[in-house]
Amino acid sequence: MQPLPTMARLRRKACVALFLFTLFIFGSLMGLRTLKPTDGFSDLAPGLELLPILGGRMSREATASPVQARPQGGNTKAVLSNSGPEGTIFYDVHIFYYTWYGSPHMDGKYIHWDHILVPHWDPKVASSYPRGKHMPPEDIASSFYPELNSYSSRDPDVLESHMEQIGASAAGVLVLSWYPPGLADDNGEPAEDLVPAVLDAAYRHSLKVAFQIQPYRGRNDQTLHDNIKYIIDRYGDHGAFYKFTSSTGKSLPLFYIYDSYLTPPESWSEFLTPTGSHSVRGSPYDSMFIALIVEERHKHDILAGGFDGMYTYFASNGFSFGSSHQNWKAIKAFCDGNNLLFIPSVGPGYIDTSIRPWNNHNTRNRVNGRYYETALQAALNVRPEIVTITSFNEWHEGTQIERAMPKKTVTRVYLDYQPHGPEHYLELTRRWAEQFNKEKQQWLM
Repeated sequence: MQPLPTMARLRRKACVALFLFTLFIFGSLMGLRTLKPTDGFSDLAPGLELLPILGGRMSREATASPVQARPQGGNTKAVLSNSGPEGTIFYDVHIFYYTWYGSPHMDGKYIHWDHILVPHWDPKVASSYPRGKHMPPEDIASSFYPELNSYSSRDPDVLESHMEQIGASAAGVLVLSWYPPGLADDNGEPAEDLVPAVLDAAYRHSLKVAFQIQPYRGRNDQTLHDNIKYIIDRYGDHGAFYKFTSSTGKSLPLFYIYDSYLTPPESWSEFLTPTGSHSVRGSPYDSMFIALIVEERHKHDILAGGFDGMYTYFASNGFSFGSSHQNWKAIKAFCDGNNLLFIPSVGPGYIDTSIRPWNNHNTRNRVNGRYYETALQAALNVRPEIVTITSFNEWHEGTQIERAMPKKTVTRVYLDYQPHGPEHYLELTRRWAEQFNKEKQQWLM
């Protein structure tokens, strides 16, 4: 009798089978995990976990890698040769740009880098947070630190660097934050006289300039009409002045109206509808007017006011109805049904606690670029005509894609883009601008 060797062989076979079965289960679980579209994002913001699933289905485009995207031959009219290293820019990618920064070298003092710590509106909450203002250059009103240091927007070298960076990002239109002559935000100085220099610098880099009209004190439908006349009369013939070409071939200036909801639709309609008391329609100043959608009800007000479209601006997903990615499909459907443009705004992250220390709940971590790419994919999923980037250089709110550098002082450690380099968000923007235009050609086909 020799039963023992037989039993040993059986045990060995059973052990091998068990090991292979365990390996199969482990491999299957890991494979399923890589297919999970929300992996790593559930803690970022409300609505992020819904991407890139839209309408209960997985978007085919969501699985495509933007890194591999390259513009195809026969680019659309939105592509222009550029002096940048990659060679193309896209006029359907707009980026918000600010000229409110100042330094002692150019302006005799720091402007905006020394921004105050804004107190909370509730005195009880405000008492728990510090007050005062920042002390540049070591302590600036930002959680990141610019590679160009605490610069002046009036510095020609800074302006040139900015245009180079925007060109490298492939964004073709910079959207200039604009106040009328002599006016500025509460923490700034008038900067309207800088517009010619911005236009000239943009022109040298084959970029275009559009305008985002800020809510200065006293702004209404009549004063905005005056502003539009001023801008078109003064800058409309400049080679860098942006005009939007519609599907019908009509070419018109395009203006973003920030905080448009502050003026009632009844007033806007006097300016923006053909029967209004001082209608701009059909006049030499007729343009595309894009309103800001914050709350859901604003879409109806925007339609009633006579606007041509709506944008979302805010880079904090979940902060408002308009800035929540999960609502973009419905907003786009409303716009399509009412012949309006929907222009989603995407950003690389959000952190404004350097000026609003009590607003930590709206911070959105960059996750080394993954937050940005999720927002960009959400925008592309609704097939927009234009995508806006918030922002090139809004440093206070931490939405900038401008080059930043690591910096540590005695009292502060600034955030940075590591482990990536200073150009990381410029490069990501270019990849997705190329992907956007590649997909656009497919939509048209």
